[in-house]
Amino acid sequence: MILFAIVVCEIGFWVAILAGLVARYLLRRPRLGEALLILAPVIDAILLALVAVDLLGGGTASWHHGLAAIYIGVSVAYGKRMVAWADAHFQHRFAGGPAPERLTGTRYTIKCWRDVLLTALAVAIAAAALGAIIFLVNDPERTAALSDFFRILGIIFAIDFVWALSYTIWPKKAARTTPAATLSR
Repeated sequence: MILFAIVVCEIGFWVAILAGLVARYLLRRPRLGEALLILAPVIDAILLALVAVDLLGGGTASWHHGLAAIYIGVSVAYGKRMVAWADAHFQHRFAGGPAPERLTGTRYTIKCWRDVLLTALAVAIAAAALGAIIFLVNDPERTAALSDFFRILGIIFAIDFVWALSYTIWPKKAARTTPAATLSR
């Protein structure tokens, strides 16, 4: 049931964002668009409530519950950036806005280190959710599957840290333009 809820919430998250952007740019209803965009974090709260109800009602934790905690952490930490990314691309494609900038060099490296901070926040939120669930259920046998997710959270953070470190050592270079591409401009 929880895996199904995660899938439904993920779909609902992106439907809320898409509906908000359509209302904002195609229907020219910015307030309606804003209201629809606000539904994205509400969907996360619904998922968290479903996980709590399932486990407090006697369910045994599985990897689905751990995945839900990670999903909530990432969604809360990166949600604003995901919406801004979608907004910029949607505005460019459908409302004549400027093309989203492709970062390179030092600016991309700085973005990577900001991502490390967001990933740390996502990991902290997921760890807090896992810890709260383990504490509230108070039955080690029913929550044993959740304890393994703390290691997974550490791996997620380490991967993002190494990613940022690699771009600190080897900065991302600008894409080369071919002579034909330069002539067509």
